[in-house]
Amino acid sequence: MKNKEIFNVFFREKPAMMLIDLKNAKSEVYASSLAKHIDCTYSHVVKILQQMEDAGLINFNKQGRLKLLTLTKKGQEVAESIEKIRNLL
Repeated sequence: MKNKEIFNVFFREKPAMMLIDLKNAKSEVYASSLAKHIDCTYSHVVKILQQMEDAGLINFNKQGRLKLLTLTKKGQEVAESIEKIRNLL
């Protein structure tokens, strides 16, 4: 079994990759740019992000019409843990 396949056994790929992408972002991240990067629909990304916000993993920071995404301390720790596991596999 390939590394990516076994990773997907333990984690849903899109939400896990969203957290990792937010953690590794070099610039500001918005839901639309995140959707393009992980090859997912905008509406699906927003639904997952709302669940992550409810869980205390991310914050939406409104800037005009756009909402900037940032990880909380808890979100940063979860993203680091997911990335460590992915690298081990």
